[in-house]
Amino acid sequence: MKKLLFSVLLFPFLLQTNAQELKTKINWFNLDYEKDGVRGMSVERAYNELLKDKKATPVVVAVIDGGTDVNHEDLKDRLWTNTKEIAGNGKDDDKNGFIDDINGWDFIGGKDGTDVNHEQLEMTRILKQLKDKFGDKPSKKVIRKNKADYEFLQTLQKEFNEKRAESEQYAPFYKQVYANYVESEKILKEYLKTDKLTKSAIAGVDESQADRKVRAAKKTIEKFDELGATGADIKEAAEHYESELQYNYNLDFDARKVVGDKPNKLEYGEYGNNEVTGPEAMHGTHVAGIIGANRMNNLGIMGVCNDVRLMVVRTVPDGDERDKDVANAIHYAADNGASIINMSFGKKYSPEKKWVDDAVKYAQSKGILLIAAAGNDNLDVDVDVHYPTDTYEGGGIAENWISVGALSWKPDVDAVATFSNFGKKNVDVFAPGVDIYSTVPGSKYEEKSGTSMAAPATTGVAALLKSYFPNLTAAQIKKIILDSSVKVPDFRVKKPGSEEIVKFEELSATGGIVNAYNAVKMAMEMK
Repeated sequence: MKKLLFSVLLFPFLLQTNAQELKTKINWFNLDYEKDGVRGMSVERAYNELLKDKKATPVVVAVIDGGTDVNHEDLKDRLWTNTKEIAGNGKDDDKNGFIDDINGWDFIGGKDGTDVNHEQLEMTRILKQLKDKFGDKPSKKVIRKNKADYEFLQTLQKEFNEKRAESEQYAPFYKQVYANYVESEKILKEYLKTDKLTKSAIAGVDESQADRKVRAAKKTIEKFDELGATGADIKEAAEHYESELQYNYNLDFDARKVVGDKPNKLEYGEYGNNEVTGPEAMHGTHVAGIIGANRMNNLGIMGVCNDVRLMVVRTVPDGDERDKDVANAIHYAADNGASIINMSFGKKYSPEKKWVDDAVKYAQSKGILLIAAAGNDNLDVDVDVHYPTDTYEGGGIAENWISVGALSWKPDVDAVATFSNFGKKNVDVFAPGVDIYSTVPGSKYEEKSGTSMAAPATTGVAALLKSYFPNLTAAQIKKIILDSSVKVPDFRVKKPGSEEIVKFEELSATGGIVNAYNAVKMAMEMK
């Protein structure tokens, strides 16, 4: 699931949010701790001090995500283009199995050009299959014969009921909160005779001269402003919970009719379309910008790697991605020249993990590095598995894999993102992932938070290394990134999801923070 952290979170009755006013330096993930006072990745320092007079070779990076705005002002010049394909002729010119795949491929689209937007969670899909298998009143004989599956059904049903009940509670709450916000805005705009409200104009409302409705509207808007909540934040929360009810936790919803494939078969090259933006490209566009937004055009932001070609592989809906699509997306990226694959998604269950494992092994055979988000559930993933994972189903570990946790710009004990998953074994390293300002659809820019942002920050560093040192292998780039990460052995932080203070080095295998300056310096010193 492409999980951008919600701006609006329920805490008894208060609204707390990541407002869209910038909280820190616009480019903080690229900055240097010693020079700039924030724990960025020292990207600017690497460019200015180590790479200034060196030439780079463009490197292809696949963004497996929910789609990317290919017309964005800061991305359109950094897209991968399949030069062997003739756009719009309806033919597979390069014989790679995909018709008119100019900038990539959409594995959750139909042949008629339509696209999947919403999907069930994997839990919902598995629960539906098990319920169909056992029926309403399974016999004792059937239960005994399928004991493990029946017990799993009971566990899933309980989890499903709890999650759906939560959405049923929050959906109407946020809907009403948003209605109140909109009505308050309307009242104040009419009273002030303006189309745009400002803080000063609202503060200037003389309550002694205003009627009860205006006074109430003023208090409402000022309270939201005090908590940092915008109308967009509240609307986002309302739509999220409503979407969960209608699609994610809906046993009868079938998004796959749009695709028209056979979900239980891989069918590589037999389904999807070339429409890689999709109906909701917020997440994938933000991720792509972090990796490689144009650094030279004086627009928007500066991505980590300037010499990149972004291959868009649309795979992740609003809901849980299917293992079939993830496996085929990795396969597609490997077949079409990607050196690095970014995977900013994840889920709790992976019924067809073997398909994904096989694709990861295939990518490794092609010399490709995979970089994955650790997940946003503040869990120890050494205990609670977050898929996809580098551990193969039959045993063994993928050597071409980096798992990334999220770091905040905040100092001291608050330096680790409160939402980030962690794990001394299964999370390799941390990178900036809180309030990251990057590209969003429509040639706009916003702050977003998540390990979904930390992964592409790391991917950008990997691409930077590959672009300036093209002979480096995936294994060497991984080793450089991990070995050169900044170690802070005496650093103590809050364990994500709690107030417990722990050593930062206990949260990942390296105990380090990704650092481009150190990485480039190490690459330069290698023979």
